[in-house]
Amino acid sequence: MIKSMTGFGRCEITEGDSKYTVEMKSVNHRYLDANIKIPKKLSFFESSIRNELKNYVQRGKIDLFITYEDFSESNVCIKYNKGIAAEYYGYLKVMAEDFGLDNDVRVSTLSRYPEVFSMEEQAVDEEEIWKGLSKAIRGAAEGLVETRIKEGQNLAADLKGKLDGMLEHVAFIEERSPQIIDEYRKRLEERVHELLCDASVDESRLLTEITIFADKVCVDEELVRLRSHIETMKQALSDGGSIGRKLDFIAQEMNREANTILSKANDLVISNRGIDLKTEIEKVREQIQNIE
Repeated sequence: MIKSMTGFGRCEITEGDSKYTVEMKSVNHRYLDANIKIPKKLSFFESSIRNELKNYVQRGKIDLFITYEDFSESNVCIKYNKGIAAEYYGYLKVMAEDFGLDNDVRVSTLSRYPEVFSMEEQAVDEEEIWKGLSKAIRGAAEGLVETRIKEGQNLAADLKGKLDGMLEHVAFIEERSPQIIDEYRKRLEERVHELLCDASVDESRLLTEITIFADKVCVDEELVRLRSHIETMKQALSDGGSIGRKLDFIAQEMNREANTILSKANDLVISNRGIDLKTEIEKVREQIQNIE
């Protein structure tokens, strides 16, 4: 099964008094690169989140967004700082004595001074939070994979179509190549007869020239290798899996063979076909960059 590296997934889970929302989107990347945006309260789960993500994705740049809502009423508590209150009260007494004022401090007044009362979050139940959070992550990841598979199927179909078109170009060049030798032989014989008029032609010399030309323009090996690369890529697309890097390597080899065919081409028709072949290979290489 072929997967694209482009996808999106979202999942929302409510567990008890907590609500977890996870969104993730992915684009092309050479390796797996996860950018996780998570509430500070849940930051200690980042390593676990990355490990969970690896179960679903092998390559791609992943942007993952997590929101967490706690609806419980016991998530914070009020802390009374007796020491700070005592310091405030002590200094107020000193001030009253220093300036000859009445010490009219009341509890309601003292309680309003900074840090006398503070809000303190209760310790979180990590196991309980991870239970809900991991469900949301798996749900979003499954959605992401589903979209990547769907896009991957479209990519595979498109690539197979392009590969079939490349095979047509290869078949045409295979058929055209022998004709170049025959045409060269006729042109050479006509040219020699024009120059020598009625003089006899050295057939052995003529054959040598034709053999040298044939060796220069022969692309049989390149065509055999190119056809093999195309068939290998088609088979890899049928086998599926995480094959993006493999396909990229095969495409590089295909491009190398096409370049050699063009460099040897001494025929306008084959040159044009070689250019069309390289154009298709470049299209294939671009599409491969989207495959995991």
